[in-house]
Amino acid sequence: MGVIEKDERKITLYYHSGTTLGKQTYAYVSTSEKKLLAIDISKTKVTGTQWAEIAENLGIKICDLINKEHPDFIANYGEDKIDLDYEGCLKILDKTPIVLAYPIVINGNTWRMIKTPSEFVSYLGADSAAIERKDL
Repeated sequence: MGVIEKDERKITLYYHSGTTLGKQTYAYVSTSEKKLLAIDISKTKVTGTQWAEIAENLGIKICDLINKEHPDFIANYGEDKIDLDYEGCLKILDKTPIVLAYPIVINGNTWRMIKTPSEFVSYLGADSAAIERKDL
């Protein structure tokens, strides 16, 4: 059992409000009729255990959560490719959360990295396709 709650009636969003993609994704996700738990990683510390659970449920390595082309990453680690281990990646996410590659949306057992805000719109559309619409 993981530490991150999985609820079909709620959307959990991990994002950084200092990025354009983070702000736009938050705006799109907040239009959902489901309850929203928005975790702004610029203000809320995410534990190593939570990052590990996120990566595992996305089916990726922890280091794949990091945008190695982000200006802050390059400023700290240079443009040359560096070999990062698991612990190193956790430290980077802890100390420099703005380098999170993409916002992450969790709804029940569905975990997604949102690469464009419109990606969430299509996800939301699929989610609401079964809802019956009534003419007013």
